[in-house]
Amino acid sequence: MSEPLRVAVLDDYQGVARELGDWDRLGERVELTVFGDHLADEDAVQARLAPFAAVAAMRERTPFPRSLIERLPNLRLLVTTGMRNASIDVAAARERGVVVCGTRYGGEGTVELTWGLIHALARQIPAEDARVRAGGWQQTVGADLHGRRLGILGLGRIGRKVAAIGQAFGMEVVAWSRNLKAADAAAVGVERVELDELLRTAHVITIHLVLSERTTGLIGARELALLRPDALLVNTSRGPIVDEPALVAALQAGALGGAALDVFDVEPLPADHPLRRAPRTVLTPHVGYVTRAAYTAFFTDIVEDVERFLAGAPVREL
Repeated sequence: MSEPLRVAVLDDYQGVARELGDWDRLGERVELTVFGDHLADEDAVQARLAPFAAVAAMRERTPFPRSLIERLPNLRLLVTTGMRNASIDVAAARERGVVVCGTRYGGEGTVELTWGLIHALARQIPAEDARVRAGGWQQTVGADLHGRRLGILGLGRIGRKVAAIGQAFGMEVVAWSRNLKAADAAAVGVERVELDELLRTAHVITIHLVLSERTTGLIGARELALLRPDALLVNTSRGPIVDEPALVAALQAGALGGAALDVFDVEPLPADHPLRRAPRTVLTPHVGYVTRAAYTAFFTDIVEDVERFLAGAPVREL
């Protein structure tokens, strides 16, 4: 019998990789190791992964640039959850003969979390919860959503669903992205406006753009200065779309009503990061996609990706 394929699952923060993936069906064909912690240093990642022939990466938690891939001579299969991962150098992997596969994506977690964050920020739920637990009682006055303007940056699959919920709450919905056509927005009851108008007039602004060279730093000091003083900014997309130092400065200056963030430039968020102390914020640890439906799809397909790779017929190649 040939040696089993050594498989590493990375960044299993919740400890569910073994539970949600049917690893038993692979039997002795694989030797599975699951890592629940996160390593940020590339040298440490290389040392940990050197013995493994197959690695499963959870979204973009651990990057795989060319510099790392070229230092993993045993790597033959790299699986990412989802079918797109900007932190993997797929070209470098192909050059090294590494097969890169993805998985399906289940549920609507990001859409639902977006609205959870909007409500938490508008009604100051974390602050009121903390006050009640500390023996106090109501102190804040919440912001209304009905009749207010919702501005969506990116009217793709997620943005459209966020828009539909905003409409159900009686909000006026406007949207912007560079390639968004007015007719496409109108087809779902949304008005296409220019970016500056959206930023100046929206009461709630939520970001659903793909991170790219064009969107990195899209919301900087100039853009934040356009916001209404009561505007609420929500980002469940990618941290670098918003200039973090500029956002911290705007929050400290009282230039906007608040910000709810699920994504950050560096993740996990450093313990001493100023956002942890910034006023009028709601912060969650990149859990938009962290739901049972999504994770079940991820780990079910990871097992299938490994199984099909062993059979010489990879699926869902990137």
